[in-house]
Amino acid sequence: MSDPDFHQLLERIDRLTEVATALSAERNLPRLLERILFGAKDLTHADGGTLYILREDRLHFEIIANDSLGIQMGGASGDAIAFEPIPLQDDRGQPNHRMVVSHCVLSGETVNIEDAYKADAFDFTGARDFDRRTGYRTRSILTFPLQNHEDEIIGVMQLINARNPDSGEVQAFGEVDRRLAESLASMAAVALTQQQLINDLQQLFESFIRMIANAIDDKSPYTGGHCRRIPVLTMMLAEAVHGVDQGPMRDFRIDDKDRYELETAAWLHDCGKVVTPEHVMDKATKLETIHDRIHLVEARFEILLRDRELAFLRALDQGGDEAELRQQWQLRRSQLDADLEFLRGANVGGEYMSDEAIERVRRIAAYHWRDRHGREQPLLTDDEVENLCVRKGTLNEREREIINHHIVATIQMLESLPFPKHLARVPEYAGGHHEKMDGSGYPRGLKREEMSVQARIMAIADIFEALTASDRPYKPGKKLSECLEIMYRMKRDRHIDPDLFDIFIRERVYERYAREYLPPAQIDAIDESKLGTWLD
Repeated sequence: MSDPDFHQLLERIDRLTEVATALSAERNLPRLLERILFGAKDLTHADGGTLYILREDRLHFEIIANDSLGIQMGGASGDAIAFEPIPLQDDRGQPNHRMVVSHCVLSGETVNIEDAYKADAFDFTGARDFDRRTGYRTRSILTFPLQNHEDEIIGVMQLINARNPDSGEVQAFGEVDRRLAESLASMAAVALTQQQLINDLQQLFESFIRMIANAIDDKSPYTGGHCRRIPVLTMMLAEAVHGVDQGPMRDFRIDDKDRYELETAAWLHDCGKVVTPEHVMDKATKLETIHDRIHLVEARFEILLRDRELAFLRALDQGGDEAELRQQWQLRRSQLDADLEFLRGANVGGEYMSDEAIERVRRIAAYHWRDRHGREQPLLTDDEVENLCVRKGTLNEREREIINHHIVATIQMLESLPFPKHLARVPEYAGGHHEKMDGSGYPRGLKREEMSVQARIMAIADIFEALTASDRPYKPGKKLSECLEIMYRMKRDRHIDPDLFDIFIRERVYERYAREYLPPAQIDAIDESKLGTWLD
């Protein structure tokens, strides 16, 4: 081998090494496919080429490129390839050895053809039709399989019309071309398999976290959709913050990796609810355990009414004044009916229960009824009184602690997972959505400066979704204006981040979310004059 030829070979080997290094670093599949084909074209001085990927016994066109014709389709070009995949079997179900690319898969061999118009072993009708339409002349063809480290053929590459690097004339692919192309094919197959494995694992991971979120939503009829809506709202606000170029948040920026990390945390923010007992999570009324105990209270009222009616009838039988006794009985019955109706309303729960209402519960509890053994019992048990006197919602203090424990469980579950570096902050983001800026939140009592921007974004998303949700057991979905009023008060009381809330209002994140996820009945007009107040 002459010195010029030797140096040229060394240059091509160096180029092969460069391409292989680039393949190992590429994480975007379309760009990886382009690097494979363009690298092979460059190494062999080919004018054109096609890369096929094998899926379900068919070779699918992934990239087509031709320098002379200025053609590039597939890959990262954005131009779709309309050609039908090439099957490995013919119409009779026999191995398709007539097509050179399918033959490569079936045989595992490289096929080097000097002139396609003089080759009889394979069907080049398609190439000749293409030549007639375009005026091109297909001559030399090098076709070789992509075989990975497990000896599986995952695709085929076909190079067309090798050109002499000095004269530019079309020539046959040489032995060095073949060996370089096969070496690149082996490296490319490993890179493709690795990238496919990464993609498969990522899809599995994403499907798994969505499965957990969906399972939690399905676990409770009263929070259905919460875990699915929080990622949407979180990312809406994050993108709005990312887009501001002035104010306290102007330096906050996120890239694609940051977005993926935050969205993952949003999907997993309530994963600890898998340990929350259903009778607590689904507690639709204050007296509900396995069943709603208001029916037991109603039964006692019925017994008490009958006892009072019997007492009324006995007094009549003993000669008492009928008009006076009947008036007393009517008043007593009306009072008991009103008390029972009051307890039914108190049992539903709500946003606030007054001191007067709590005192009335206690007065009613002091009524007595007689059980089947003739013993007098208080109309309400201590546990029933405690639950009926819950001021907000349906949960008593013990149950609220159980519910609150879900965030501790979330943190423990997520911190036990070996998240890769690009997801390392998922536990912190997901675990901070119940913290408050003044340190009065839970579970760690963090203050604003101790929390990441992402965790503070999730806190706002969680609150707004909860306020607007129409599937809670003790309240209908609030009007949009009322939700923003409540959140403004939370901003004023330093419960939520004021700068993020300002962006939430100014960029109208609430409006975009409402149009997509709230029923029209909840979307009322926002008083524009109040926007300035909320931004103060």
